[in-house]
Amino acid sequence: MGRWRPPAKKSSPYITAEGFAVLEQEEKDLWLRRRDVVKALSAAAAEGDRSENAEYQYRKKELAGIDRRIRYLQKRLPDLTVVDQSPGSDKVFFGAWVTLEKDSDGTEVEYRIVGADEARPTDNLISMDSPLAKALMKKSVDDEVSIRIGDSNETYYVLSIRY
Repeated sequence: MGRWRPPAKKSSPYITAEGFAVLEQEEKDLWLRRRDVVKALSAAAAEGDRSENAEYQYRKKELAGIDRRIRYLQKRLPDLTVVDQSPGSDKVFFGAWVTLEKDSDGTEVEYRIVGADEARPTDNLISMDSPLAKALMKKSVDDEVSIRIGDSNETYYVLSIRY
């Protein structure tokens, strides 16, 4: 069986100004890290037999990972559209902080809708391509939002929206 996979669906090309700055800084940091890894790789290569040299093999894999990420960032950054203006609306759009109340237990959660490249669910930053963000788009305060998660439906109420 081959390793071919169909290409992944393209994510939305939008990003906040903060997220864009983070990606640019990551690219700069990767170039600096790459320089150090290349030095360590050449030192490991100078030790002799490369077939049994664990340090050499590790550095080659590390360098490949860094190069892969740099290539991705070099392709992705020019395609991104920085959204730095809020729509000035009382509806949910890109960049909004949305406070929701879960219908099942009454707990409150707050999410910010951001681009796919800066989404971090642990920090309550959700991608605009996620099912919850898609359901929230163009909703207002006091609207009800239902999404299907697995075999069950989750219902949320929009408590507040801020930009």
